Amino acid sequence: MTSEEYNKTVELFADRLFRFAVKNTRNEADARDIVQRSFEKFWLKHKEVDFEKAKSYLFTTVHRAHIDMIRKNKRTSVVEQVPENFQLNKNHGTSYELKDYLNIALKELSDIQRKVVLLRDYEGYAYKEIAELTNISESQVKVYIFRARKKLHEILTQMEKTG
Repeated sequence: MTSEEYNKTVELFADRLFRFAVKNTRNEADARDIVQRSFEKFWLKHKEVDFEKAKSYLFTTVHRAHIDMIRKNKRTSVVEQVPENFQLNKNHGTSYELKDYLNIALKELSDIQRKVVLLRDYEGYAYKEIAELTNISESQVKVYIFRARKKLHEILTQMEKTG
């Protein structure tokens, strides 16, 4: 890959990588660091990576950097638990939009479930691409997505009943 292709790759994917990293880390500063480190690694190997495979390479690098960050911080999961006493109640003057409900529900998913759902539904990746990015089988990707969507449905239904 040439320097011009590298620059084009940065323009094309920087925002998408950042959104993906923010959704996974739940922290903009950590997401910026992960994306920056990913582009640094990409630059070091840019001559070895084909331009057509740059997107996959970068998303895989961000995914792995996130896992490394979790391990480094000795956390079992970056998912923050919604407090048990947290209630969505429209009658108390609090207004929530669908985006807020979805973000709260996404926190309830396991790390891998959240990643595959975001890659599929938010970023538009195919099952095969997600399998390559996350280093799991395509059939397992489908299982994780199915279970994640089912759990999201249950959570959102419960929120609707209580809210």
